[in-house]
Amino acid sequence: MDITRCLDSYALMEIMNGNPKFAHYLNLKFIIADMTLAEFYGVILREQGEEKADYWLDKFQAFSMNVSLNILTKAVKFRYVNRDKNISLIDAIGYIFSKENNYIFVTGDREFEKLENVEFIKK
Repeated sequence: MDITRCLDSYALMEIMNGNPKFAHYLNLKFIIADMTLAEFYGVILREQGEEKADYWLDKFQAFSMNVSLNILTKAVKFRYVNRDKNISLIDAIGYIFSKENNYIFVTGDREFEKLENVEFIKK
């Protein structure tokens, strides 16, 4: 069975930084929630400039998928229920998007380490 992974911004940053623990995901079937890609773009824009941000956006844009309002509202509820974990809205969206589509959520964010449907990779 060909499992699809949903990469979060943590995973994308590690891929960009050349972390070998994350590099192999480029050879697997993966997608990126569009809001996660926008967040990733913003971080690179702020830290490394527009040229580098545009480069990575171009590299990953073909793997980006839209997130429905249904997923967005479920993510808000998930974040509310788990408010003690300090999960960002974008990460909650990526996680719920993954769960609702039977994807595996790939992250290194410790808030997700013990949740179902997560492939947790330490830096």
